[in-house]
Amino acid sequence: MESINWLEMLGYFASLLIAISLMMKNIIWLRWINFSGCFLFVIYGVDISAWPVVGMNSAICFINLYHLYHIYQQSKPD
Repeated sequence: MESINWLEMLGYFASLLIAISLMMKNIIWLRWINFSGCFLFVIYGVDISAWPVVGMNSAICFINLYHLYHIYQQSKPD
């Protein structure tokens, strides 16, 4: 019997999170779930030395955090 490849499962789970995030109607949920998937892809990419995967997903993580920051700043009462 073949053992479970946890790294491969991490990649599949990250892909699943990205796909789920694109189905969200609520932009805050979309950003958080997408951030989570991208962050897992960064870990996955580092472990397999896939630097384009690391670079692109790191950039998307920062984009998601940037937008989340602005969303939360706008919703904060003055």
